[in-house]
Amino acid sequence: MKILHLDSNHPLLIEQLRQAGFENHEDYSSSKENVEKIIADYDGIVIRSRFKIDQEFLNAAKKLKFIARVGAGMENIDCDVAETMGIKLIAAPEGNRTAVAEHALAMLLNLMNRIKHVDIEVRNGIWNREENRGFELEGKTVGIIGYGVMGKAFAKRLSGFDCSVICYDIKPNVGDKNATQVTLNELQNQTDILSLHTPQTKDTFHLINKEMIDGFAKPFWFINTARGTSVHTEDLVSAIYSGKIVGAGLDVLEYEKSSFENMFSGNEMPKAFQQLIQAENVLLSPHIAGWTIESKEKLAQIIVNKILEII
Repeated sequence: MKILHLDSNHPLLIEQLRQAGFENHEDYSSSKENVEKIIADYDGIVIRSRFKIDQEFLNAAKKLKFIARVGAGMENIDCDVAETMGIKLIAAPEGNRTAVAEHALAMLLNLMNRIKHVDIEVRNGIWNREENRGFELEGKTVGIIGYGVMGKAFAKRLSGFDCSVICYDIKPNVGDKNATQVTLNELQNQTDILSLHTPQTKDTFHLINKEMIDGFAKPFWFINTARGTSVHTEDLVSAIYSGKIVGAGLDVLEYEKSSFENMFSGNEMPKAFQQLIQAENVLLSPHIAGWTIESKEKLAQIIVNKILEII
């Protein structure tokens, strides 16, 4: 069987598939149109987020048996069409759940203790102690929206902080020993800290908007390590400057290209982003929450294992 690798990954992925008898071809630079011309020769695709695999592309993939995405979400694949064609879809959310959970926690602790801010002050010879009192996680209520693999991993990391953890999910009965499942209204009434762990779907587009934010009973900290399109940035910025959002840790941005490799679709920096980067109570990272040394290997190994299970 022939597999086309469209993004570079940990070398174990290709090596173990080769040992299992697969013929591996690598193409990390051709345009989508050129790949489409040759895809009929392949039984499998391994991709991260280089381009969207849409119906036109799938129609050209006459022999395709599986698509493996080395990551958690599948939004760059037309899953409905693929499934109707009998193509197996493989993802590996288990591979970077630890990385995402730890990154979310790191952002939260940084914000609550003003670590980025005080580091800059001390480097500039400023020694402010009283002005920089932080907040403790103990006794706070952490609300998690999206209680799948990533949400559960984050809740597990919170279990030693003596805080209350609640979750909201569209699926019933997903709560566990680390988080109590509640209604969205209950989550909005109780939450001091909100962490988003939802996939990118039409239902989560601009989920965090003015109406949602205004529905929270208390000012809250906000962490997003999920998808940037789930947040309406202008509404988020307004809430940050009004004080409704005490601080925000954002690993993902609404303005990212769909490949996640670059920030803006055009050259002009959006006004809302200009305001965002000027806020001292905002912490930003370039979509690296799941991007650790360990997760690169874990993701590759899980993809190999799942391919071997279905073939």
